[in-house]
Amino acid sequence: METQETDGKQIGMIAYLTVIGLIIAFVMNNEKKSEFAQYHIRQMLGLFVSGVAIGLIGIIPILGWLIVIVGVFILFYMWVMGLIAAINGQMKPMPILGKKYEEWFAGA
Repeated sequence: METQETDGKQIGMIAYLTVIGLIIAFVMNNEKKSEFAQYHIRQMLGLFVSGVAIGLIGIIPILGWLIVIVGVFILFYMWVMGLIAAINGQMKPMPILGKKYEEWFAGA
């Protein structure tokens, strides 16, 4: 039982290592089906989608650039908090949008 928890925690942490880590975590979790890992994969998936959306906003001159600058700092803060939660073995949503990610990606 403890190895499943450890595997889930490791997969959850791997999810926070860039997009490649997210894909690797998703594939690894397909075999073991850890609820903890699924939770953190959904959180990181939401963060990734938010990053893409902010990147698209960056196309807009001046105002878009300002939004991107602020958005990058917010996303970085959310990423750090999500990673810390995964390391500590907590299923705690990221600040700001974490609860929304739970709703939006409930089926993922």
